[in-house]
Amino acid sequence: MQYEKKFKYFVLLWGTQSLSKLGSSLTPFALVLWSYSLTGSALASAMLTVSTYVPYILLSLPVGAFTDKMDKKRLMLIADSVAALCTLSVLVLYLRGSLELWHIYLLNAVTGAMQTIQEPSSEVATTLITPEDRYQKAGALKAFSYSLINMASPVIATALYSIGGLSAVILVDLSTFLLAFLSLIFFVRIPKQEKGKEKISVFANLKEGLFFLWKNRGVLEVILFLGAINFIASIYNAALPAMVLSFESEEMLALINFVAGLAMILSSMLSTFLPAPKRRVSVITTSLFISMSTENFLLSFFRCPYIWALGAFLGWMCIPIMNTNLDALMRSSIPSEIQGRVYSARNMLQFFTIPLGYLAGGVLVDSVFEPFMASTDNSLLLFLFGEEKGSGAAFLFAVIGVLGVLVCLIFSRMKALRELD
Repeated sequence: MQYEKKFKYFVLLWGTQSLSKLGSSLTPFALVLWSYSLTGSALASAMLTVSTYVPYILLSLPVGAFTDKMDKKRLMLIADSVAALCTLSVLVLYLRGSLELWHIYLLNAVTGAMQTIQEPSSEVATTLITPEDRYQKAGALKAFSYSLINMASPVIATALYSIGGLSAVILVDLSTFLLAFLSLIFFVRIPKQEKGKEKISVFANLKEGLFFLWKNRGVLEVILFLGAINFIASIYNAALPAMVLSFESEEMLALINFVAGLAMILSSMLSTFLPAPKRRVSVITTSLFISMSTENFLLSFFRCPYIWALGAFLGWMCIPIMNTNLDALMRSSIPSEIQGRVYSARNMLQFFTIPLGYLAGGVLVDSVFEPFMASTDNSLLLFLFGEEKGSGAAFLFAVIGVLGVLVCLIFSRMKALRELD
């Protein structure tokens, strides 16, 4: 494959897949609005994410080994098609007036399973059609589109939802899928990958990855640190719609997410120009300390939407810088020949806390903090967090803010973690 033509295939694949991901991100946001308006339950909304993540985590290892042996383009087309059929099913049920939450949970589980096929296939396909000296440029384009999607999708989804309801959002989602699907079929050429002769043992790979982490405690502590932060961040994600939609409007929830995405875009651009720090672990822990100690408390103690937006900016502005240094630290600390196995073990340890956090957030809002604030006569708590619906979620933000700060302080003092620098 000619050099420039090869990279043009990447640009086309990146552009159309990014557009499709933007469309795909609209439907989950709109479903959160729909489910919360229907039930008023933070747990019901959180389960939308949990139902997607659980099969993704459980199937990542075995499906990852399977995808190594298969044609990547074909796998991407199959996975995208099944996910689109799930979205179409939601639309049909909604138009018939028979859509229920359990339908969405089930279809989200299928979509999550398809992500375990689509994501590794897309990553390998990107490698196959990207010249080696363009890897950094390709990575920068992917980081930019990720941040842009996070910024734009809440605003677009809210606008479409307010104009045409859930059906308008899903129709846009399906349109972007169709464009990416046809582009991949007819215009993107992905070369065949050479198949290795050695059979892949999923459990042997996982065992080897876990053994490496056990022997390299600094890397293990980084992963456990991120796992703890993911748990707290997932509680935040579950509680945010409950609080904002109780006090304010759907448009304000979209604005907060938009500002968070904007902060990530600006930070992503800045991180490409920053020199490599002498102590990457310090950058990681400091970035997360800033994130945990700002947004949670501003959301908790203030009822001004613009202060919430400021909190979103402060809470997310350091995350791309953290991710950049985390990626460099992991790649430099793990030998390249076993990175795949170690990363598989890392995914199990670092990401399983996400659905747990969403579940905990939903239960804590609905069954603990909201009932407590509705029944308490403590004047200090009522003054700090309010008396109306949503005050329990505000109280929870203060708790996870303290918890996040403590996690950052504890892990920043761990000897093996500091020695990675």
